[in-house]
Amino acid sequence: MLPSFLASFATFFATIGPVEAAVIFAALTPQMMRPERTRVAARAVGIASIILFGALFAGGPLLKQLGVGIPALQTAGGIILLVIALDMIFARPTSAFKLTPIEDEEAHVKEDIAIFPIATPLLAGPGAIGAVILMAAGASADTASYSGVVLALAAVMILTFILLFLANELSRALGVTAQRVLMRVFGILLAAIAVQAVFDGFAGSGLFDTARG
Repeated sequence: MLPSFLASFATFFATIGPVEAAVIFAALTPQMMRPERTRVAARAVGIASIILFGALFAGGPLLKQLGVGIPALQTAGGIILLVIALDMIFARPTSAFKLTPIEDEEAHVKEDIAIFPIATPLLAGPGAIGAVILMAAGASADTASYSGVVLALAAVMILTFILLFLANELSRALGVTAQRVLMRVFGILLAAIAVQAVFDGFAGSGLFDTARG
């Protein structure tokens, strides 16, 4: 279970981006008092958790109904995660870690920012949802590994709430350089996990066996 937990934790931490979300959360809530910020953070993490755990438990069966096999999911998910990882390594934040100008403008005038933009697309964005489905599908054959994925997601969401709760302090303590270093470290780990997922997808597809035959 431990290897599955560690791989899933690194993947979820990289794709959910709790540090980046906390920095944006601090920028969007400068006038809020601590109790109000705590309520917004709890609501945002709760909604994002519902979305991500829903994807974890229902994503695999849904894809199966659509005729998408595990090897295809591993290959496609690995490629998507690799693109995200490369952007992280070269410090080019993707849409998963920043808002578009239109989203930023709407977020500043929106009364309830818990749902948009914090819960989605910042926390439960396409990359995070894809990563959850990918890791769950890869561990579905083994109960211990699957439990590791579930625990990893729960741990990352708890950590995300803590970082949102401490968003102002975190924003002041972490400079841009520290954020970029952290992003690059997890980007490298995510790249390795993504490439392994692609390898597993190709191996499971039987394409190489067919080519040899």
